[in-house]
Amino acid sequence: MNKHPLSLFNYCPKCGSSEFRVNNPKSKKCGQCGFTYYFNPSSATVAFIVNERNELLVCRRAKEPAKGTLDLPGGFVDLFESGEEGVIREVKEETGLIVQEATYLFSLPNIYLYSGFEVHTLDAFYYCRVSDMSHYLAMDDVEESFFLPMDKLNPADFGLNSVRQGLTFFIDKYAKEIPSPGIK
Repeated sequence: MNKHPLSLFNYCPKCGSSEFRVNNPKSKKCGQCGFTYYFNPSSATVAFIVNERNELLVCRRAKEPAKGTLDLPGGFVDLFESGEEGVIREVKEETGLIVQEATYLFSLPNIYLYSGFEVHTLDAFYYCRVSDMSHYLAMDDVEESFFLPMDKLNPADFGLNSVRQGLTFFIDKYAKEIPSPGIK
C-alpha cells in the first residue's frame, strides 16, 4: 500500500465538502468551512509479562494481520483511557491475567493493517507485574498463550514489525534487569 493515509480521505469530516485538500504533509484543509484535519497515530499498547522462571508470556495471533505468528499481549487504547489502563484492560481481555502494575518502558511507531487499511500507531511498551500467573487463558483475538524462556525468544517468529523491534530492544536493554514478579 504505502500511500499517504490522507489520500484516503476525500471529504471534510466536519461539513462533508469535497473541497478537502492537502494542507501540508500532516493535514488536509476544507475549502468550504476552513476545518483543518491533522492525521495522527492511534495509541496502542504492548505488555512484557515475565514469570519467576525468567520466561516471557507470548501469544499466538488468532486473526489477521499476521495470523498464526507470535505476539505479545496488548492492543489499541480506548477513548478516555490512559496507556496504563489500556494495557491492563488488554492483558485481562486476552489472557485473563490481572496486572498489578504497568511500568512504561519505550514506544515505537508502527503500521497495523486492519481490513486493508493501514492504521498508523504509536505502540507503547510496558513491563507488567502480575502476582498470580497460574491461571492464564487464550481469549479475544489470541489463539494460545504460553511462556517462553528468554534465551529461546526469536524476534523473527513475531508477526508484527513493532513487536519484533520492541522485543529485540527489550531483550538487549531490559531482560537482564527484570525483577522477580513478586518483588516491587
